[in-house]
This record gives sequence, C-alpha cells and structure tokens, in this order.
Amino acid sequence: MAGMRMTTPRLLVLRALLDDPSRERYGLDLATEAGLEPGTIYPILVAFEGAGWLSSREEEIDVHAAGRPRRRYYLLTAAGVTAARAALAKRSAPRVGRLAW
Repeated sequence: MAGMRMTTPRLLVLRALLDDPSRERYGLDLATEAGLEPGTIYPILVAFEGAGWLSSREEEIDVHAAGRPRRRYYLLTAAGVTAARAALAKRSAPRVGRLAW
C-alpha cells in the first residue's frame, strides 16, 4: 500500500512490531506496548495486513478450557520489516528546509 499515511499511532505499532520482528504478537499485547487503546490497534493491523506488511493467524485453542476468546496473532512479513524500518527512518530524518532552534 504505497502512500500509506504514517500517523503517530501507526508508527508506534510499527516500533512495537520491530522490537522482535520474528515474534508473533496479538492485538492487546501490541496495544499495551504501543500505549494505544485496543479499539485503535485493530484498524491499524487490518491496514498493515492489507498492505502485505503483516500476516496473521487465529490460534487453535478450546475457548472454554482457556477461559478466553481466541487470539489473532500477527507477524511482520519480510516486506513489512522493510517498510516499517523505512517508515520509522523517514519520520526520524530531519526535514530539509526546517531550521532547528
């Protein structure tokens, strides 16, 4: 999804995902680490998955035995790692034409 607008919440999620790109994460875990409300995280994850930056899977558990709903786990794809690093680097790069006082 070229041209995806990189908002602060999206960048926070990317930073959390890049902490360990090979580890699967579920939404509430990411929301907590990124400092976002759970309702904010899911549209971001859907957008990243639609862009091919994330893959996801639903866990296989007996919800009654576990006493909780199934979790959807997300993992950065190779393209996602590259895009996330580029987005964070772009945000932290100094802007040309702006003076820092």
